[in-house]
Amino acid sequence: MTPITVVSYNIHRGVGLDRRRDLDRIAAVIAETGADVVGLQEVIRDNGRPEADQAAFLAQRLGMTVVMGETRAHGTGTYGNAVLTRLGVLSSTRCDLSCGLREPRGALRVDLAVGDTALHVFNCHFGLAFRERRAQLELLASFIRDSTCEGPRVVMGDFNEWHRGPVTRGLKLEFSSPMRRMRRTHPAMFPLFRLDRIYWDVELQGEEFLVHRTRLARVASDHLPVVARLRVRRRAVAAPYVTGDALPPAE
Repeated sequence: MTPITVVSYNIHRGVGLDRRRDLDRIAAVIAETGADVVGLQEVIRDNGRPEADQAAFLAQRLGMTVVMGETRAHGTGTYGNAVLTRLGVLSSTRCDLSCGLREPRGALRVDLAVGDTALHVFNCHFGLAFRERRAQLELLASFIRDSTCEGPRVVMGDFNEWHRGPVTRGLKLEFSSPMRRMRRTHPAMFPLFRLDRIYWDVELQGEEFLVHRTRLARVASDHLPVVARLRVRRRAVAAPYVTGDALPPAE
C-alpha cells in the first residue's frame, strides 16, 4: 500500500490573524504537514508581482504542481480553490456550486496517479447559508458519483457547517469510517468551529486524522489546516462505486 498525506487548508487569501499577507508563511505551514496533496480554499490568482498568483507562488515554493479551480473574477485575475500535489496529474475538471445570488462557489476535481491507481481528489468551498449548503451538497453528490470515478475518492474543503447538519450527515453516509473527522479549525487562534473536513472512501486505509496546530499555523490564516494520513490499496480490477447503505464495512 502507498502512503499519502492529504491536507485541506483555507488560506484566507494569504492574510493571517495579524492582518499581514504572507505567502511564505502559508508555504511554511504546508511544509510542516509533509503534504503530498493539498486542497486550498480562498486562493487569488492575479497578474503583477509573482506573489499575486498565490497558487503558482505556493507551488513553486513547495516544489509541487498546481491545478486551479476558479469560481469568480478577482481584479484582473481569478479567485477560487486550488490543488497542489507531488503526484502525477492525470486530468482535472470543476463543478459550479453557486446558488442564486449568493457568492459563487465551486468544487475542483483532480485525478492523480498513485502507482497504477487513479486517485480522485475533490476540493470544495461551501456557502454560509443553511439552504445554500443543502443545495450544494446535492450538486456535489452528482459530481463525486460521476461514472468516470473508477478509483478511490477523497473529498475535502471548507464546508462552513459547524454542527451536525445535512452536509455532515450526507458525507458521513457516503464515506463510512470509524475515524472521527470533525475537529475544531476556526478561528485559528482559539478554534471553536468544525468547518474543515477530509473524507475518503473505505478503499483507502485511514491511519490518522488531525488538526495541524503549530504556533505558525495559529497565525498564518484564520483557519487551521486538517491532515489525513492515508494508504492507497492496490486495485486489481476497477469496479463501480456503491454508496450509502450498500457501502462495505469501514476499515
